[in-house]
Amino acid sequence: MASQDNSIVVEGLVREFKKGPRAVDGIDLRVEPGEIYGFLGPNGAGKSTTVLMLTTLLPPTSGTARVGGFDVVKE
Repeated sequence: MASQDNSIVVEGLVREFKKGPRAVDGIDLRVEPGEIYGFLGPNGAGKSTTVLMLTTLLPPTSGTARVGGFDVVKE
């Protein structure tokens, strides 16, 4: 059940593909309402993969992610 929390909370988010290293290796982050964050890094660092997981377009291998209290991993 979703709560009234409007933050983004990510704990231990991992995404592995069958070939190659982990695309995302255990990200932890919390973004409060009104805060602005950006993902910076070289090609292949997992920026797009992280955003795809947070928007439910790609399931994570493990970890938790809640956006506005909604568990995007389990729900």
